[in-house]
Amino acid sequence: MDCFYAAIEVRDRPSLRGKPVGVGGARERRGVLTTCNYEARKFGVRSAMPTFMALQRCPNLIVLPTRFDVYRREAAIIRGILYQFTSIIEPLSLDEAYLDVSVHATAPAALAQEIRSAIFRTTKLTSSAGIGPNKLIAKIASEINKPNGQFEVRPEQVADFMKDLPVRKIWGIGEKSERKLEELGVKTCGEVQRFSRPELVNVFGKFGLELYELCRGIDDRPVEPDRPRKSLSTEETFAVDLATLEQCEEKLEELFQDVMADLAQKESTREVTKIFVKLKFNDFTRTTAERTGVAPTLQGFRSLLEEAFGRTGKPVRLIGVGVRFAEPMPEDTQMDLL
Repeated sequence: MDCFYAAIEVRDRPSLRGKPVGVGGARERRGVLTTCNYEARKFGVRSAMPTFMALQRCPNLIVLPTRFDVYRREAAIIRGILYQFTSIIEPLSLDEAYLDVSVHATAPAALAQEIRSAIFRTTKLTSSAGIGPNKLIAKIASEINKPNGQFEVRPEQVADFMKDLPVRKIWGIGEKSERKLEELGVKTCGEVQRFSRPELVNVFGKFGLELYELCRGIDDRPVEPDRPRKSLSTEETFAVDLATLEQCEEKLEELFQDVMADLAQKESTREVTKIFVKLKFNDFTRTTAERTGVAPTLQGFRSLLEEAFGRTGKPVRLIGVGVRFAEPMPEDTQMDLL
């Protein structure tokens, strides 16, 4: 979906159309933007940017609070539309998913257009699509004709498509990896292809084996329907730093209630194996305290908060609390005989 949260806000408030809109931390708070529309991006505003910085770049930015109940409802409607075309869907987030349409009789590009049209008719929200022979190519292609567009890379076009593609477009390549490649004089996937597997392993370790294939557009990962999440969490950035443990405990209780509500609504059948508390201090350093094998209780989270806070005693800018789930057992796993 195209800037999903912001698009919903503009759809529901027609007076905002054509204006720069961000969703996330409000003007009087020191939060970060969850997303922003394309009018805001023209000013250099982007997702995950601190709100104060976004307002410096775009003083006329309209900052709205999040409405996750609305976003989840719209995402469920869109997911229902997708299931009309295929049952093999791997959600990545509320507004993004991989679809395996390999058995569909309709040509992929025409099918993508049909899906996007169905979404717009139902929700009045635009979407973009990437069509390719695997997940890597489809993901990269989905960014090319945004917003409200699509781009197809056929199997016979993959080699040419990858040749001049910036290496940063490959998943797994971050700033550190990009710097390593630049030191080797490499900026494109075609230039990476000059290196052998052993040479890439020597620079990147095990990831070098994957990079050898990814830079050639090879990706054998299947589309995995309904992949369960590994964790569930919530966090809050505060307008004023919390200077004492008591102040942190007051905020912790609110966050705990939010996590438990989400746990009951969405993951009530999952086994919780670990609980954790994350703190970001006023100097932007972070620490996380976690514990395995305990139930997600308020007392348990308080204990972790005390441990994390006690490591520095610095004023706290952000608190996050969450749980991690047990990994599902593969269906073909043989159980031990008793």
